[in-house]
Amino acid sequence: MAIDKKLPEKVKRLRAQIDDLRYRYHVLNEPGITDAMYDGLMDELRKIEAEHPALAAPDSPTQRVAGRPAEKFEKIKHAVPQWSFNDAFEGKDILDWEERILKILEKELGSRPEDISYVCELKIDGLHMVLTYTKGQLVTAATRGDGTVGENVTQNIKAIHSVPLKLAEPVDLIAEGEVWLGSDMLKKINEAREKSGEPMFANPRNAAAGTIRQLDSKIVAERKLSLTVYDISSGNAPDMQAGELNRLKALGFLTDSNWRVCQSVEEIMKFYREWEGKKNSQPFWIDGVVIKVNQKKYQNALGFTGKAPRWAIAFKFPAEQGTTKIKEVYWQVGRTGALTPVALMEPVKLAGTTVTHATLHNWDEIGRLGVKVGDQVVVEKAGDIIPKVVRVLEKMRDGSEKPVKKPVKCPLCGGEVGKRDAAGVTLSCLNPRCFAQELGRLIHFVGKKAFDIDHLGEKIVEQLVNAGIIKDAADLFTLTVGDLQPLERFAERSAQNLISSIAEAREIALAKFINALGISNVGEETSEDLAEHFGTWEKIASATEDDLYQVNGVGEKVAKSILEYFNDKKNLAFVEKLLANGVKIKKPETRNQTVGKLGGQIFVLTGTLGSLSRDEAKEKLKSLGAAVSESVSKKTTAVIAGAAAGSKLAKAERLGVKIIDEAEFLRLLKM
Repeated sequence: MAIDKKLPEKVKRLRAQIDDLRYRYHVLNEPGITDAMYDGLMDELRKIEAEHPALAAPDSPTQRVAGRPAEKFEKIKHAVPQWSFNDAFEGKDILDWEERILKILEKELGSRPEDISYVCELKIDGLHMVLTYTKGQLVTAATRGDGTVGENVTQNIKAIHSVPLKLAEPVDLIAEGEVWLGSDMLKKINEAREKSGEPMFANPRNAAAGTIRQLDSKIVAERKLSLTVYDISSGNAPDMQAGELNRLKALGFLTDSNWRVCQSVEEIMKFYREWEGKKNSQPFWIDGVVIKVNQKKYQNALGFTGKAPRWAIAFKFPAEQGTTKIKEVYWQVGRTGALTPVALMEPVKLAGTTVTHATLHNWDEIGRLGVKVGDQVVVEKAGDIIPKVVRVLEKMRDGSEKPVKKPVKCPLCGGEVGKRDAAGVTLSCLNPRCFAQELGRLIHFVGKKAFDIDHLGEKIVEQLVNAGIIKDAADLFTLTVGDLQPLERFAERSAQNLISSIAEAREIALAKFINALGISNVGEETSEDLAEHFGTWEKIASATEDDLYQVNGVGEKVAKSILEYFNDKKNLAFVEKLLANGVKIKKPETRNQTVGKLGGQIFVLTGTLGSLSRDEAKEKLKSLGAAVSESVSKKTTAVIAGAAAGSKLAKAERLGVKIIDEAEFLRLLKM
């Protein structure tokens, strides 16, 4: 396969970024770094190297288990190499894994084993620890490091009360487990760090790592860490993985009791789904399920690859962090006039849903993060919170990125932008009517006489605008379930219902499309007249004043409004954006106005009718072949005047147009 000339440079940037993040995560234990930040980058690099072996290299991050050990602690060489697990992200990955190991066992043993089973264990999101015991006494505790050499943190591990300093039996063994910090303790630590101006820990894993690297073991004791053990990597272990877990518990280790023996992939999937739904029920964080072949004889036959055991795999829960690219940064205007920058991104899957929007909070945050349009970034979705950009991957830049422009004018109304808050952080539109005007346009756009989108009432529209999920009506057609779920009132089902309604509304009649645009002085009837006369929105947009005068009901005022609307490049761009986002305009059906007893006649309705609504009156007139216009002209056959008739009645009198009341109108319909 030929190699794209840009690919080697991309691989170089990927490796640099991954190495930088991995070093900060595994060696420096920076609070803001998580492994999810580079998972997506690693997957991308693995795929490129697999498709283009010539680009692979011995020093590629894909060939490493973890980062370099820190030099602030004594280095210690592991007696047993420390492996990492290969990852699975969906059920198909587990099926493929099972098929691979069964083929290997068939080759090694002569046939596929019929008694193979699996042990599913919760994957604790903690700091990996290697404990060495001689004659039952704890000798050393070491971090994973690079898999061969780790850090000697024995004194700190001794401060963890769940770690036995002496086992129940005088045995020699090496045990492996995870150091973890409870969520409640993490909250207390972060509150204290915030008060002292220190950066807060992103998650319990980072807090545990930062604690273990403290030189003062008293801090470790104060933070009440725990260590859960799950593996005997050297020593007299039972011949089954399930037996090994029971053995560890009997020796005095803290073990997790939620493991289960599964006989099939179906049972594995059941265990996985069960814990995906209750992953927040434990005191420790869980980021997936580890699946291991139960029988040690089959584990031994399967062995290891260069960096992972073949007999085990980590089935990850959907990531709450991911990497994506910023396509655009726009400014959302809230109810109070506050301007919030929102990143429009390439779709990224977070916590099982696809999202395309993330908040950047304010102008100062853009500066702190150093965000540019075109940047590769890390996006985070925590629980039901709107996704946010948490980090820029600077080493992925290729020079095409552009700075984010600070708004000078309000993007909605063009009004003055200034600062209202005392701290001077939030930019605001100083026009008090700005938000209400835009909200009104959107409510009109989704209404029954326009796009008629179910499940999208006034409160939901306001919520979408206020949260920055949409900046104009065209953005409605780019929304995903994942964009909606973090918002109040939106569970998965309600979010899916709205997305389905939007999809159904994409195809629209030309008359309703024109009406939805909200052109000043152009209502439902004029929109129908324009659609029937011109046939396409392009012809309406390019019509001259004389062309417009040929349309029934279009006078000087209406023609001027139409010309002004389509002469504005922003309005044309909005229409093009609607079409680009999947809106399809149906061609109008030509009305035969000569058919029916009122064929060829033009009526105008004004005031309130007592026996039927205005919409019902319009339909009855149209069914009889008449045209209904919004404005009175010399072409008007008659004005139907109900109670509280307004200026249209006065104009009809001035032009000498026939005026009929409701009783005469009803008689006309029965003729």
